[in-house]
Amino acid sequence: MDSLILVPLIPLIGFIINGFFGGRLPEKLVGIIASAAIGISFIISIRLLFHLLQLPPEDRYPGIVQNFFTWLTAGDFNLSFALLLDPLSAVMILVVTGVSFIIHIYSIGYMAGDRGIARYFSFLNLFVFFMLLLVMGSNYLILFIGWEGVGLCSYLLIGFWFEDKQKAIAGKKAFIVNRIGDFGFLIGMLLIFVTYQSFEFSEVFHRAGAWNWVPASTITAITILLFVGAAGKSAQIPLYIWLPDAMAGPTPVSALIHAATMVTAGVYMVARSNILYALSPTALLIVAVVGGLTALLAATIGIAQNDIKKVLAYSTVSQLGYMFLACGAGAFAAGIFHLMTHAFFKALLFLGSGSVIHAMHHHYHKIGNHKDDPQDMRNMGGLKNKLPITFWTFLLATLAISGIPGFSGFFSKDEILWKTFASGNTLLWVVGLITAGITAFYMFRLIYMTFYGDFKGGDTDEHIHESPPVMTLPLVVLGILAIVGGYIGMPHIFKVTNLFEGFLHPVFAQGQDILEHSGHHFLHSASTEWTLMIVSVVVAVIGIYIAFTFYRRKQEIPQAFVARNPKLHRVVYNKYYVDEIYRAAVIVPLVKVSDFMSDFLDEKIIDGLVNGTASFFKAIAGQLRKIQTGFVQNYALMMSIGIIIILGYLILK
Repeated sequence: MDSLILVPLIPLIGFIINGFFGGRLPEKLVGIIASAAIGISFIISIRLLFHLLQLPPEDRYPGIVQNFFTWLTAGDFNLSFALLLDPLSAVMILVVTGVSFIIHIYSIGYMAGDRGIARYFSFLNLFVFFMLLLVMGSNYLILFIGWEGVGLCSYLLIGFWFEDKQKAIAGKKAFIVNRIGDFGFLIGMLLIFVTYQSFEFSEVFHRAGAWNWVPASTITAITILLFVGAAGKSAQIPLYIWLPDAMAGPTPVSALIHAATMVTAGVYMVARSNILYALSPTALLIVAVVGGLTALLAATIGIAQNDIKKVLAYSTVSQLGYMFLACGAGAFAAGIFHLMTHAFFKALLFLGSGSVIHAMHHHYHKIGNHKDDPQDMRNMGGLKNKLPITFWTFLLATLAISGIPGFSGFFSKDEILWKTFASGNTLLWVVGLITAGITAFYMFRLIYMTFYGDFKGGDTDEHIHESPPVMTLPLVVLGILAIVGGYIGMPHIFKVTNLFEGFLHPVFAQGQDILEHSGHHFLHSASTEWTLMIVSVVVAVIGIYIAFTFYRRKQEIPQAFVARNPKLHRVVYNKYYVDEIYRAAVIVPLVKVSDFMSDFLDEKIIDGLVNGTASFFKAIAGQLRKIQTGFVQNYALMMSIGIIIILGYLILK
């Protein structure tokens, strides 16, 4: 078996080579080195998967742990730097390396000619390294290193074009918002250590299941604090505001963040900690409610956005909400299943949008138009025939995310909706169902505005052309995965074995047992599941039909609706003014308090006290220095006076 360390180590080597020497290497070689590093890591990940499959199911968990060195020692406490291979980490490393490899290949074409290309690819490799460390670490501290590392890389890549102030601000926003969530996660980790005297997953989860004396309130506090961190990393209410602004980075970065790295970290962490969450029904309910509300809120915002990447960004926030909804319903395997299928079709959607933006940017450059936004769908239209590969692959991904039968997203989305209903969370099932219809609507709105109708980007579209093969080939590969990626998780009602759920079962078995013993049961009814599946498909088709009616048949309807409801449209278009509310309620007061502390407390009180003390002694010294005349007779006189005073004091005493 290959050493586990090679999976994250090789991307790290790619980062070092391009980071230190990339500026002196040819542009294509830089991209090849970075892509090869991820490709080799992907191949090793496949070999590790086959090694795991050769083991009996009961031996796959708690998995294979490789200790490399003792990291921390304090008294009786020892913590090793160790990596873990089990079914969950195997799925994650395959998704991370596989999708990242495709994105790296695509980036060679997309970033061609950029003067910072070596910096770009080195950061991309570093991003993958930290994500692999996050999902392979055998304890919470190694996970936390990767957790913080992907946060750092998001800052570096979102603000990659930092010469543009708005892009730099977007990178800073992502970094700062995540610090809030990370603070909660760090406290949760420390509380885990205080409670279970360990950071190791195997020890923590064993003790959590065996130590009945730990108060439920303590476990609830731990899991909620961990979820605060997950809400930051995976963009859930109220910490989702950074993710749409992350579109400021290059489009392949958006694909990497949204599909293969960072935002999936929170879902992975909750799934990894499933035993802790199974012990706290309160925490599970909070996770499910936040996930469901985030899914619905983000979907409604996506309806009114005109920036093609912003639509996809809010789509990601919404789909992440689905994943947390599944975890909150106790269906952790369903959440990870959707994480995997989402990685395929969301990477394809972002790379497809990058192909569209690439074509529009080239078009505007040719006609000398530098003011119109190449990402605004209102400037597009009629691109179907000009970008055929991009269109058809984009359509496949759109059908997948809309939950159309036969595509990957159908299987994972339906599994989440069914598990949510079967767990008794009927209201949240309704929320998820409505979200599914809205998702189908805004995604086909994007399709019709971008690829159908008349071109709106100028008097001619002769400069619009398909992207080069280095960009279209990744689209084709992801398009295939968007179709077939869900078949390994076909539900039992199709009279087949759910291979994905069966593979992950050892990881979640103890958590499921805890849930069952606490009275958390899933409804088992094939007829009900078939009915709900049909209902969800009908709702998605209705959403598609409404989009077709509004943006193909009767395009005056949206304008008329906006004209009749300008305030409603303004609120949704401006994302419910959440950023403005945060600014007024949090940022402005903090700035005012900081100004007060700086101007009054720091400058006038603290500096005033220090400077006043210095001025006082300076004044005294200024007077005392006058007696230093340099004349010996003056000093003799003062000495005589001093002696007389001392003698007088002694005599009188």
